Amino acid sequence: MSVRPHLPRPLPRTRPTLEPALGIVLLAVVCLAIATGPARVPLRTVVAVLLERLGVPLVATWTDATASIVLDLRLPRALLAATVGAALAGAGTVFQGLLRNPLADPYIIGVSAGAAFGATLALTTGLAGSFLGIAATPLLAFAGAVGTTTLVYSLARRGNDAPVEELLLAGIAVSAFLAAVISWLQLAGGESLQRVVFWLMGGFSGRGWPHLAMAAPPVAVGLGIAWLYGRELNALLLGDEAARAMGVDVPRIRRLLVAAGAMMAAAAVAAAGLIGFVGLIVPHLLRLLVGPDHRRLVPASALGGAVLLVLADVAARSAVTATELPVGILTAALGAPFFLLVLLRERRRFWT
Repeated sequence: MSVRPHLPRPLPRTRPTLEPALGIVLLAVVCLAIATGPARVPLRTVVAVLLERLGVPLVATWTDATASIVLDLRLPRALLAATVGAALAGAGTVFQGLLRNPLADPYIIGVSAGAAFGATLALTTGLAGSFLGIAATPLLAFAGAVGTTTLVYSLARRGNDAPVEELLLAGIAVSAFLAAVISWLQLAGGESLQRVVFWLMGGFSGRGWPHLAMAAPPVAVGLGIAWLYGRELNALLLGDEAARAMGVDVPRIRRLLVAAGAMMAAAAVAAAGLIGFVGLIVPHLLRLLVGPDHRRLVPASALGGAVLLVLADVAARSAVTATELPVGILTAALGAPFFLLVLLRERRRFWT
């Protein structure tokens, strides 16, 4: 029976506790997302419908159509946006800690390339049908992301461990190969090219309860693993040798955390397509606010990512009146300048 190593406790917490505040903000923005749309629903009606569904006895002053809009259309979409945001921010936190690099993102080991390959394969080959109400596209995207991550880890593996440098190189090589295959599939797909491009932009249009049911379990498991092994991830920040000196089983912990991060990112991409920069921006900002202790950083980043992506989805639905702007375009427009600022900051720190 393996005994979890005793790691030194972190310094006393002097940063403010943001998690409860972020949780309250998340509830507020979810209600805002449900109220916002072509058919506007007053916030008080949204809250009343949700409370009535939770069993609170209320006198219904709304129509069945309004209840259907709230419960069947907008609630699952808002919850899915929150789940995807939490997954991307949680995965970004894990990979930034594992790689000891604030510029790492959830897609760094080929998760996005694998998911894009699976989705492109489904859209260009005319695969039809569904399983438990979920179309083939998100299922194949999830399978492609998990399969690619497994392949990358196998290629980088040396004995019982996979060094960070090998993971990065294997991820770059596999992603480049899959990008070529995806381009070929798009050219051969003909009429399906527009659907592929729209999916790759990322968004929540047409998503519902089945997509949330598919994404929520792996995200919950991944976040649970990342939080449970937060102290070990703190030790890995000091380097592999220092972590071993503290009694950390580095190969085992790295496998667990890579699997947790890849599982979260795969579920997010499968449910919503490619949405970039959430896993880069949120962990970086929350690290400045709550500190580097991953036992606090993981839940704070998950909540922050959920808030950010729900707000991004509201903005994407409201930015253009004639059509719906893909969420991935909006997050890229916000994230690219932030990435450049972080890059310039790290370069100045390196030279000074």
